[in-house]
Amino acid sequence: MFSKFTSILQHAVEALAPSLPLQEDFVYHWKAITHYYIETSDDKAPVTDTNIPSHLEQMLVILVQEENEREFGETGPCMEYLLHHKILETLYTLGKADCPPGMKQQVLVFYTKLLGKIRQPLLPHINVHRPVQKLIRLCGEVLATPTENEEIQFLCIVCAKLKQDPYLVNFFLENKFKSLVSQGGPNAISEDVLKSQDSLSTDTGQSCQPEEPLGASGTEDQPSHQMGDLSTSLENLSVTALPEATVVRPNQDYNLVNSLLNLTRSPDGRIAVKACEGLMLLVSLPEPAAAKCLTQSTCLCELLTDRLASLYKALPQSVDPLDIETVEAVNWGLDSYSHKEDASAFPGKRALISFLSWFDYCDQLIKEAQKTAAVALAKAVHERFFIGVMEPQLMQTSEMGILTSTALLHRIVRQVTSDILLQEMVFFILGEQREPETLAEISRHPLRHRLIEHCDHISDEISIMTLRMFEHLLQKPNEHILYNLVLRNLEERNYTEYKPVCPEDKDVVENGLIAGAVDLEEDPLFTDISPDNTLSNQEWLSSSPPATPDHPKTDGKTEVHKIVNSFLCLVPDEAKSSYHVEGTGYDTYLRDAHRQFRDYCAICLRWEWPGSPKALERCNLEAAFFEGHFLKVLFDRMGRILDQPYDVNLQVTSVLSRLSLFPHPHIHEYLLDPYVNLASGCRSLFSVIVRVVGDLMVRIQRIQDFTPKLLLVRKRLLGLEPEGHVIDHITLLEGVIVLEEFCKELAAIAFVKYHAASTP
Repeated sequence: MFSKFTSILQHAVEALAPSLPLQEDFVYHWKAITHYYIETSDDKAPVTDTNIPSHLEQMLVILVQEENEREFGETGPCMEYLLHHKILETLYTLGKADCPPGMKQQVLVFYTKLLGKIRQPLLPHINVHRPVQKLIRLCGEVLATPTENEEIQFLCIVCAKLKQDPYLVNFFLENKFKSLVSQGGPNAISEDVLKSQDSLSTDTGQSCQPEEPLGASGTEDQPSHQMGDLSTSLENLSVTALPEATVVRPNQDYNLVNSLLNLTRSPDGRIAVKACEGLMLLVSLPEPAAAKCLTQSTCLCELLTDRLASLYKALPQSVDPLDIETVEAVNWGLDSYSHKEDASAFPGKRALISFLSWFDYCDQLIKEAQKTAAVALAKAVHERFFIGVMEPQLMQTSEMGILTSTALLHRIVRQVTSDILLQEMVFFILGEQREPETLAEISRHPLRHRLIEHCDHISDEISIMTLRMFEHLLQKPNEHILYNLVLRNLEERNYTEYKPVCPEDKDVVENGLIAGAVDLEEDPLFTDISPDNTLSNQEWLSSSPPATPDHPKTDGKTEVHKIVNSFLCLVPDEAKSSYHVEGTGYDTYLRDAHRQFRDYCAICLRWEWPGSPKALERCNLEAAFFEGHFLKVLFDRMGRILDQPYDVNLQVTSVLSRLSLFPHPHIHEYLLDPYVNLASGCRSLFSVIVRVVGDLMVRIQRIQDFTPKLLLVRKRLLGLEPEGHVIDHITLLEGVIVLEEFCKELAAIAFVKYHAASTP
């Protein structure tokens, strides 16, 4: 109570007294602080019961006022006094000793405000960055301390300053000798304090450091006995080492990172998020030395991956895949969830959001990081989390476990945005192989083999989930995905067989048109596809459709109509039902195909694909052709379309249509050209569908009232008819409807790709 009265009285005197020059006023407040340590005998009273906080605040006010009164960059006498007399070193020592109790908090606030409010660069001065570095080491030593908030504010302002001037980070990369000393426990701390005190006890007229050229400020003639008395008092302080947070610090070269890493484990969510933000700033610094130190001499990689692993393992053994897919978009900085307030809560939702939130943080951190650091971080996630934790779950035999782990993989495939992390994820799922596949070596990358096999799993749920994962994977901007799954097997075009032009082989269709076929060039739906709506890079869009040896492209319009009508006429009229229902015609697919193709072109633009197929003369047509494991499973599934559940068929055809949209000439030829001359023993998408249609024609004859039943099933699927009595052969009828719609979709894709290529 008496000290508070003294403080009030002092402020009143200062208000009435004539104003002193800023430097004298500054020195007065600093001496008032030093006098406390010289004169006080009670070092147990909290700092808030002393005048120290108000003196520190006044010193800050004076420094800001002095800077505002001078030209930018000009150092005033008060700032020179602070630098020359190593005031920050002294405050660090007092804060470390936390004498009087609460002093550490006051020192952190002073440092934070000083760095935040002073515009001129202070960190290059050795008498600033050296005590700042020492104070950084004190942060995060003990979790949940009363000073946590001040610690994170201080660390974040240092990070912000480094972001403004990245070269300054080199001042914070300590050599290993110093870091070894700092790890020595209580004795090392005492030694460090003594060294600081030795530097404080020197005469104030000592020579200046080269980093801080000082002008004639008039401070050299200040008496030194008070500083000596202060250092003597400091030697009597009881400095004990606080127990450190249990985090391994390998070399302690980058203490700013280590302190932030400790604070990411704070029980206070706001502190943890702030620490994550600080790390985000540090990893983005362009300095190579800092990036190397960050990944090799700190626990950052371990923190990211270990927390990912622990959060993944905390998930329930079985989570509904629909819940995993539909849980709201997660932002790492907004990981706040209340079970009571959530109407759509489900068991494990809190754990799922925590995992997805941390994965989002890892993704964003790698996305923002300097390239060397980003690669190292992504590889750590690959090795320590993808392979170490996720792979065993994906390779298990329990159907429930497979379904849950595949749903989680699907979710993070959708969520990842960092190109470098995506690359590691792709290598994890597919492997790095780029040479053509052989049937004997399809299990060379076990996880890839297992996931592709799961596309044809006995469990329809597992098949659908795995197919959806591959569908989203194909939409990612990474060239290796399509090349590994499909393109490497089509590179030599050895699915084709060269034979000379033979008149008997000409198509019976006159002028490429079938009676009643719509002239698509006149379709008003395509009035919006103008040169303005197409991509400017035409070189590789000209892949549709390529000329085949026995069917030279003399008339482009005829060629595209022949291809379109080949797909439209695949399903016989007696098996078609769409023309009985309004709004289900072929034209409904054209707009979607145009939009999707444009999106795929934008993704593939930087992959420098060729504009036309590889010349047959340069292809190794003698090599045995294998479509690859992925297309093999898809074609096998497509061949069973009449005997599979409706949902499985939708997913299989969805993946195949995605593949068909890619603007690569070999994909176009293999999947969308009905006139390609297939080599002996080879199959294409068109040939697979032809076989299905042949089987369908036989089976139709055995079903009574086939057409009315087919129409009823279509109307029920569209919601135009209520569910009623059970219809026999329902699986086959639904399969026929999917087949008809898929052929229309392929026709639309073929036309859109041709139109995009031929538009000038």
